[in-house]
Amino acid sequence: MDTRENPTPKLELELRRGALVLAVLSQLRQAQYGYSLRQALAQRGMSIEEGTLYPLLRRLEGQGVLASEWRIEEGPPRRYYRLNDAGEALLAELTVSWNALAATMAGLLEGDGK
Repeated sequence: MDTRENPTPKLELELRRGALVLAVLSQLRQAQYGYSLRQALAQRGMSIEEGTLYPLLRRLEGQGVLASEWRIEEGPPRRYYRLNDAGEALLAELTVSWNALAATMAGLLEGDGK
């Protein structure tokens, strides 16, 4: 009997981790608070846990690519995040990098021998 653990779930998690920053940035062209951002990502097939999202938002804000503000609308006060100019530029750069990587991977996975 093979007692080795199936590596697939851990490797899939690593793939997702690399894409989370780009996924989050892509949804912050318009201001959103954490829960609305989680919903928007989940509706597009990219679910993210609160324990991952909120530290990521704080890190991106600390890196100077997000702006945030507290708003009191309906319900409790909420912190809204959005891309600032540096975030817009980063999103554009990462999108180019992602598309190039996706094209490279598609060629590799097709096994066309090029």
